[in-house]
Amino acid sequence: MPKTDAGSEISRRLFIQRSAIATGGLAATGAVGTAAAQPAPSPAPEAPSAPMRTADMIDVTLQINGQARRLSIEPRVTLLDALREQLGLTGSKKGCDRGACGACTVLVDGRRINSCLALAARQQGKAITTIEGLAKGDTLHPMQAAFIEHDAFQCGYCTSGQIMSSIGLLNEGRGRSDASIREFMSGNICRCGAYPNIVAAIKAAAEQA
Repeated sequence: MPKTDAGSEISRRLFIQRSAIATGGLAATGAVGTAAAQPAPSPAPEAPSAPMRTADMIDVTLQINGQARRLSIEPRVTLLDALREQLGLTGSKKGCDRGACGACTVLVDGRRINSCLALAARQQGKAITTIEGLAKGDTLHPMQAAFIEHDAFQCGYCTSGQIMSSIGLLNEGRGRSDASIREFMSGNICRCGAYPNIVAAIKAAAEQA
């Protein structure tokens, strides 16, 4: 084996040490860079919020057109929605849903009300009459017959409310003059403009009452 001097041996050993240190440093730098390049872990998904609870259902019994009807409803349900959506009594119309048009008028204990503004739960123990409860078999109520005789409707959408309000008007002892009818029927809107015929029909029914 050829001899090497001490200086060469020291130089070779120093070179190997420095190379090892440099290689280790690069490896460490690469590891750090790789870790830095990796995206931060996404946060754990939030647990789904609990669904909003609807109001508790309540059981009510309504006297409608002479029959007891039992319902399970939310406390906020209006009489109009209970009649139309749960009992299938769609004669009472949903016009404005704000009590401004009168298309939803029904009688409660003989008095006319806007059923879109009345809570169904508040009507327990009261006698509710809708347009479906007026006729006796094939015999029309006198107000229904008068509306037909005097052609007091056109599209017919407001007619059930007009008839129910007209009956309530007579129950109140009003409607004996054209001016009285116009004033106390002003809450019932006819967008077809059949007002003169409506007045005539109410006067005719009042004469038979």
